[in-house]
Amino acid sequence: MRVATLLTVAVVFLLGSPAWGADLAADPMVVRIGYLTRAEEPRIPQTFLEPVSEDEGVQGARLAIADNNTTGRFLGQRFELVEATVPEDGRVEDAVRDLAGQGIRLLVADLKEDALLAAAAAPEAGGMLIFNTRAPDDDLRNERCRANLLHLTPSRRMQADALAQYLASRKWMNWLLVVGRTPQDAAYADAIRAAAKRYRARIVEEKRWAFEDANRRVDTGHVTVQSEILTFTQGAEHDVLVVADEADGFGEYLLYQTWLPRPVVGTHGLVPTAWSRVHEQWGATQIHSRFERQAGRWMRPRDYTAWMAVRAVGEAATRTRSADPEALAAFVRGPDFALPAFKGQGLTFRDWDGQLRQPVLLAGPRVLVSVSPQPGYLHQFSELDTLGDDRPESRCRIR
Repeated sequence: MRVATLLTVAVVFLLGSPAWGADLAADPMVVRIGYLTRAEEPRIPQTFLEPVSEDEGVQGARLAIADNNTTGRFLGQRFELVEATVPEDGRVEDAVRDLAGQGIRLLVADLKEDALLAAAAAPEAGGMLIFNTRAPDDDLRNERCRANLLHLTPSRRMQADALAQYLASRKWMNWLLVVGRTPQDAAYADAIRAAAKRYRARIVEEKRWAFEDANRRVDTGHVTVQSEILTFTQGAEHDVLVVADEADGFGEYLLYQTWLPRPVVGTHGLVPTAWSRVHEQWGATQIHSRFERQAGRWMRPRDYTAWMAVRAVGEAATRTRSADPEALAAFVRGPDFALPAFKGQGLTFRDWDGQLRQPVLLAGPRVLVSVSPQPGYLHQFSELDTLGDDRPESRCRIR
C-alpha cells in the first residue's frame, strides 16, 4: 500500500510540474529517423531449424521506435521511422536524396560496404549522420572512413580480437585456419591473422576450402562430407580449427568431422558476435521476449544493431530534450553519451573511427560461452578498446 501511495504521489508531482505539464499539453516534438536497406534474395539456411527471414534489421529498428515512444510520450516527443528499400539494381543515392527530401537527417543504413559508401558519398548525405548497422569491413573504420558514418556492428577486427583473447586465455595458441572462397571470407581471415599476431598465437597451417558446398539434404550428403573433411583437415598439429566462412557455405560441416578432435571456432562453432539468441545476461531475456512477440522469430545481429542505432537517437533525444537532428548527432558523438544495450555497461562511440565500443559475445549453438574483453586485458582508457583498432593503430584521418 505504501509503495502504491508513493508512486501515485510521484506521478501527480511530475504531471503537475510546469515543465512536464507543458510537454504533455503541447504538440509533441517529432524525431524522424530513416531506415535504408537494399532488396536481396533471402539467405537459405543450412537447416530447417533456422527459418528463412526476409525482414532482418528493420524489425529491430521498429522495436526501438516503440521503445523510444514509450519514453517519449512522457517527454512530449514522438519518434517516426521512415523506411526505404532500394531494388537490387537500384541506386542508393536516389534513396538518400528522397529521404533527405522528407527531412531525414538521421539515417540507419542496413547496407553492405559498397552501397554504404555510395550512400554516405551522396551530396544529400553531407548533412546526415548515418549509422552503419551491417557492414563489418575494417577499411570502413580506417582508409575508407567518413565523417558522417558511425558503426554499430562490430568490425571483423573486433570479432577476431574477442575470439583470440578467449583462445589465449585457454592457452589454445596453435591454430589451423580454413578459409572460404569469397572476398568476405578472405577479409575475415585477414582479421584472424592480425589477431593472431597481436595475441602471439601461431597459425600453424592455412587451407583453402576447394570443395563444392555439400548438400546434406541428399541421401548420401553426410557420407560425402565425412570423407572429404576427414582428409582435408589432416596436417600440422593444432589446438583449434578457425574457420573463415561468412558465406555460410561449409563451416557448419566442420564440426565433429575433423581428423583431430579439436574445437571449431570463427564464423562457425564458437562464434564472436554482436548478438545471439543464447544471450540471457543483463536483462537480455526481456528484449528477446519483446522482439519475439513483435517479429515472430528470434532477434539476430542485424536486428540488434538496428535497434541500437534507433535507441541511440532516442537516448540523445531524452537527454537533450530536443528534436533537432544536429543537436542529437552532436550528443551521440559527445562525451556524455552512453547507450544501455543489455551488455552490462553503457556503450560509447570512439572519436577516432566512429566505432561503437561494446563487449563481443562468444556464442555456441545453444549456450553463451564467454564475453570479451576477457579478464586481465587492461587498457589505459577502456578495456573495450582492446577489441579492434585502438587510437594509435587507426588509419582513419578525417577526425
